[in-house]
Amino acid sequence: MRRGSIILVLSIVSSVMLVALAFFQWHLIHILTPFLMPFLWLMAGGFFLVTIVFSIIAVFKRREWKALILQSLTVIFLFFFPFTKVVLNMDYEKNRADRETVVKKVQEGAITPNVPYNDSVIHLPEEYEALSRGGGDILVEKKNDEMLVLFFTFRGILDSFSGFVYSTSGNKPVSGDFGGDFIELEKLDKHWYYVSSG
Repeated sequence: MRRGSIILVLSIVSSVMLVALAFFQWHLIHILTPFLMPFLWLMAGGFFLVTIVFSIIAVFKRREWKALILQSLTVIFLFFFPFTKVVLNMDYEKNRADRETVVKKVQEGAITPNVPYNDSVIHLPEEYEALSRGGGDILVEKKNDEMLVLFFTFRGILDSFSGFVYSTSGNKPVSGDFGGDFIELEKLDKHWYYVSSG
């Protein structure tokens, strides 16, 4: 195999790795934890950068542009494609009905707080665990006649988290709910909100 072909193959592999990592990072972070995920990004990014260096050398030595053009397009795609928003929208649409079933069971008392150290936490039954990332727990807050239920999309460290909130009244969550200071709050539907606390 010619050297230019090897560089092109490496460019394709490194580009696919970065795009796949950006798309699947919210699934991988629950396997690797927030502590190890940066190392995976560092390895994939390092491989990509090394390949770019070889692509630039190939342009000057042999006038082969394909690898560099491919990697330039990959960088543009990574900067401008809303990976997080697309993945979260897919998760919301795919699991909305099941999450509403869980909320109904919580309202009816069929699913109740079951974690000894915190009566706001419910560890979901096995068939529903995948609806809330980071361990299958949901948080429930009651205020007067209103109930808020948080399904995690990311369960970070301390008050850093994100997730989908079901509000029985339709009122939006406010900073302080679930012990969070919301830096992002988006209404998704009549009762549903996306929140991010940092």
